[in-house]
Amino acid sequence: MRIKIQLRCQSCGSQNYITSKNPKSHPDRIEVLKYCPKERQVTTHQEMK
Repeated sequence: MRIKIQLRCQSCGSQNYITSKNPKSHPDRIEVLKYCPKERQVTTHQEMK
């Protein structure tokens, strides 16, 4: 079963994206490179708890 997660920008702290993941196959927090509209550049976004 997939769960919804929110992705937060590591540099500015804004919550920019909502996605889903399978917790059985990916139990760790997800880190992806995404565009941050507040900073106008690609930054690392991490899953929030």
